[in-house]
Amino acid sequence: MSHPLLVAPIGRSLLRLAGPTTAFMVVQIAVVLAEIWLVGRLGSGALAAFALVYPFVVMVMNVSSGGLGGAVAASMARALGGGRREDAQSLVIHAMVLAFVFAALCALFAWTAAPLLYRMMGGEGAVLRQARAYSDLWFSCGVLVWATNFASAILRGVGSAALAARFGVVGSAVYVPLAALLGLGIGGWPGWGVAGFAAAGVAASGLSLALTARAIWGGRLGFVPSLGGRGLQRRLFLEIMGVGLASSAVTVVGGIGTMVLTGLVGRFGTSALAGYAIGSRLENLMGAISYGIGTGMLTLIGVAAGADGWARARRVAWTGSLFAAAVIGVIGGAIALLPEQWSLLFTSDPATIAACVGYLTRAAPFYILYGLGLTLHFGSQGAGRMGVPVAAVLVRLVITVGGGWLAVELGQGLDAVFWAMGIGLAVYGLVMGGMLLLRPWQARVPARR
Repeated sequence: MSHPLLVAPIGRSLLRLAGPTTAFMVVQIAVVLAEIWLVGRLGSGALAAFALVYPFVVMVMNVSSGGLGGAVAASMARALGGGRREDAQSLVIHAMVLAFVFAALCALFAWTAAPLLYRMMGGEGAVLRQARAYSDLWFSCGVLVWATNFASAILRGVGSAALAARFGVVGSAVYVPLAALLGLGIGGWPGWGVAGFAAAGVAASGLSLALTARAIWGGRLGFVPSLGGRGLQRRLFLEIMGVGLASSAVTVVGGIGTMVLTGLVGRFGTSALAGYAIGSRLENLMGAISYGIGTGMLTLIGVAAGADGWARARRVAWTGSLFAAAVIGVIGGAIALLPEQWSLLFTSDPATIAACVGYLTRAAPFYILYGLGLTLHFGSQGAGRMGVPVAAVLVRLVITVGGGWLAVELGQGLDAVFWAMGIGLAVYGLVMGGMLLLRPWQARVPARR
């Protein structure tokens, strides 16, 4: 019997699969805004410390939820679309094993290389100490983050996006008040500063993981996870990692670019770094919307690809990505017209506001193309076609990092660095959309022997 998502109307199916995750992303946007506001109460130094660690945190979150996490969801969707139920049962266990392995690797990185990178990015004195306090705590407990995001991806892969979103909302609802308490303190207790936000994030992830694990092993997938007496299989690890490594490479390359750009902005001082931290969070919020819509696309495309329904997979990709581009374009355009108002939500420091305005006026107008490209990235995961996303992010890296470095070396100022970032966003979206037009997804032709 064919999978129900192979015949269901595309628009209605996207709404059912992408709607809950997108709604959760809206909640996350509110959480991020509250987080920035709360960190801002600690001063520009705390914002600068947050800006140093944030690219690494975002990289881990994006890899665990969108890179490898997306590969987990796509593998699950393709297995079910192709009628491979036993593989779907085993994929749950394989995904959890990978979560523990990658969490350990990230913790090792944080304890060894991260402090040096913070210094290279401009961190020093009190700012560096705050950054390390946040980093050490968050990465030491990173297994909770990895396991939570992989478990949520499993739910999305079987079509239970609403359940995954519900558990995520619970974690978010816990995070904000707990972050305010642990970060800012209460009464005569001063709190833990920036490190308190890390502690709150870890606690919220632990709660979400407990709820998600209970659902998965309680049969909410439609089956109970099991290796079926076959043990761990290299084939299933490769099914996840084949897409996951390429997708994670996209995330890591993008994260490296963000770190280098943060370092370039840091050369212009703490206020420039704090302003960039405020402005660039909007880019991440637009990414959150793309993620919400894109993960719904991923499941639909994965099921279609598993059943060799490539025409349907392409229709899903264009329907979802164009809708995402329209929504994100409207938001980006509005912020580009009112950048001071956005900045004033988080700081009153004139130099920080000036830097934030400089970024938003040069990058936000291109969010429409960024949204198109990023949503197609998630669709490519479902299709198992990651060549173009890797090429697109490399092109973006060359433009943003190369252009930003030249701007600094030639003395063109901070605004020129921001122009390089904006142009990079535009080119990324054009490459992603253009290549799907020129080389649409289709079944691979077996190699002749």
